[in-house]
Amino acid sequence: MAMLLLFFLLAVSVVSADEDAFIGVNLGTDLSNMPSPTQVVALLKAQNIRHVRLYDADRAMLLALANTGIQVTVAVPNDQLLGIGQSNATAANWVTRNVLAHVPATNITAIAVGSEVLTTLPNAAPVLVSALKFIHSALVASNLDRQIKVSTPHSSSVILDSFPPSQAFFNRSWDPVMVPLLKFLQSTGSYLMINVYPYYDYMQSNGVIPLDYALFRPLPPNKEAVDANTLLHYTNVFDALVDATYFAMSYLNFTNVPIVVTESGWPSKGDSAEPDATVENANTYNSNLIRHVLNNTGTPKHPGIAVSTYIYELYNEDLRPGSVSEKNWGLFNANGMPVYTLHLTGAGTVLANDTTNQTFCVAKDGADPKMLQAALDWACGPGKVDCSPLLQGQPCYEPNNVVTHATYAFNAYFQQMAKSSGTCDFKGVATITTTDPSHGTCIVPGSVGKNGTIVNGTSLAPSSNSTTSGCLSQYFHGDGSFTSSVIVGILVLSAVLM
Repeated sequence: MAMLLLFFLLAVSVVSADEDAFIGVNLGTDLSNMPSPTQVVALLKAQNIRHVRLYDADRAMLLALANTGIQVTVAVPNDQLLGIGQSNATAANWVTRNVLAHVPATNITAIAVGSEVLTTLPNAAPVLVSALKFIHSALVASNLDRQIKVSTPHSSSVILDSFPPSQAFFNRSWDPVMVPLLKFLQSTGSYLMINVYPYYDYMQSNGVIPLDYALFRPLPPNKEAVDANTLLHYTNVFDALVDATYFAMSYLNFTNVPIVVTESGWPSKGDSAEPDATVENANTYNSNLIRHVLNNTGTPKHPGIAVSTYIYELYNEDLRPGSVSEKNWGLFNANGMPVYTLHLTGAGTVLANDTTNQTFCVAKDGADPKMLQAALDWACGPGKVDCSPLLQGQPCYEPNNVVTHATYAFNAYFQQMAKSSGTCDFKGVATITTTDPSHGTCIVPGSVGKNGTIVNGTSLAPSSNSTTSGCLSQYFHGDGSFTSSVIVGILVLSAVLM
């Protein structure tokens, strides 16, 4: 019986053996459940993520992404699709507000028009291609059509009989949409976007698909799936789904349209009905996927052809409705803590620069300065943090403001407490990040310095005759004079074992 391989996730910018594939991330559907845009961008930069996909065109996020060089895919939400698909003027206005207002500072390189429209919003299907054409026309008018490609993401469930891949074809009921869509993509030099989730294919296969096959784990030759028509061997679900998409396009006589897989991942937690939604499996899948993509392995049908992938998703979405697994696709928790550390030795630098092993506690954007000052006083007093580096003339005195000083003290306490749960809150004015807040000569506890050493946050408690009482604000934000005894501390340097 043919296996129906449902949702899948990978993205290709150009089908070319000469271009390296990239790994990008999806930011998720609910930006309100994430850190601030500036903190999100800081994480992207820290993890060397150079490609990101939004599910809308959020203004604050696009402004935060300005001047970073990060390549951004913005989206027309499904609830705006009907209006844009029926009016060239509405499409032009959307481009003006959401694209022209941000380029060139923000490096927008693609627009995803809708999301899985054929399977989730079929009543809009008749205007889908018109919407793409109207958006593209607006880009042509602004001379941006070469820089910004236009497409629409599909669920891989639009492909029927996806194994063997050589027999795959699109659901024929969608031919009136797929054929003009593929003609549009071909004529504009764009690509087919497809969302494919091997996790769901595995779950729905009733044991037909082995877990190792879904997770990219090595298989003995006799366990590999073989396409009897082409004799191509498939060692993982991901490659089979990508090739099924290529063959489905070939069935409609389109052989030169690249594929962008706009979503792929594995949940790290599930309910009792989803026993394989685990941290270990999520780590295995995403680590193997990233290696597979960045090695430019390609697929059995197109070996060596770049297949770039957007991982779903950067953050867990705790407030998302639905099953437990729906909330747990993220690489990071909403507080910035990694859900797991990816196993990416030899996979390049993206998401592999060991910053997942480093977390810091910093002052939250927009926090009340008086609350920050009170928290700073507590950390340097009852919190027993060594705040002497914040004194005038010391490495962390400049810039002399409460945000920077509070960040140092908060992080020192966080590291001192071994990053224990609840030690980076300070009545709501602190947050966890993977971005190292060190600056200049100020190397914060927990930071890997230029010399390859890590600063340990362990410190000595204030001596019993100290007269500071934790109120260091009188020294840091007054005239800078020092008239009292100082909290004694020690910074322990230890070699980082890589």
